Amino acid sequence: MSGEPLLLALHSSSETLAVGVQPLSGAGGLQAAQLASFPLGRRLSNELLPCVEQLLPAERWPQVARLVVATGPGGFTGTRLTVVLARTLAQQLAIPLHGFSSPLLIARRLALGGGPLAGVPRFWLTQELPRRGTVASAYGPQPDALGGLAELEAPRLYREPQPWLPASPSEPCRPALVEPEADVAQLLALGHLAAAAHLPGPWGPVLPIYPTSPVEGL
Repeated sequence: MSGEPLLLALHSSSETLAVGVQPLSGAGGLQAAQLASFPLGRRLSNELLPCVEQLLPAERWPQVARLVVATGPGGFTGTRLTVVLARTLAQQLAIPLHGFSSPLLIARRLALGGGPLAGVPRFWLTQELPRRGTVASAYGPQPDALGGLAELEAPRLYREPQPWLPASPSEPCRPALVEPEADVAQLLALGHLAAAAHLPGPWGPVLPIYPTSPVEGL
């Protein structure tokens, strides 16, 4: 990868940090990506940068030409730190940044490339939050969406049981289970699509998704 413009992907919406790096030039087709995962848990705040440097040493960060990051929902600290790192790099390097929800990446795994939900017009992904409720979001194929799959309902916290969860057979429901390296590979795929479409990717709007609020009840 020496000297080539690079695409960098960061995903920390679970207890495991995942990092992906891939050349962005596109010459001769997509080159193999480097993927790595690090089960850091609460150690992310101290080990985020060293883990990224295992795949991409800091002296090569100026080669990064585009960034993609998972915006959650996820742990408050983990998601925030990774999004802040992505925003800072995008600002300092003056490069595009794109944020995608972690359930969208899961949905792509399930619905594209012959996945178990391929061809389903609308389906739900859910995540149970103990004592808080259920985070749910809906997805379905849409030709004009980046990568052909759209987030039809953004991730939202439902505090009370919903009659449509689990959904009807026409709108199946699956748990939103993160697979770190597979999902960071989906981030890379979306990053290449964004580059091919020449999307601008301003870093300012890329923010973490927080279904719950730390100030609730105050």
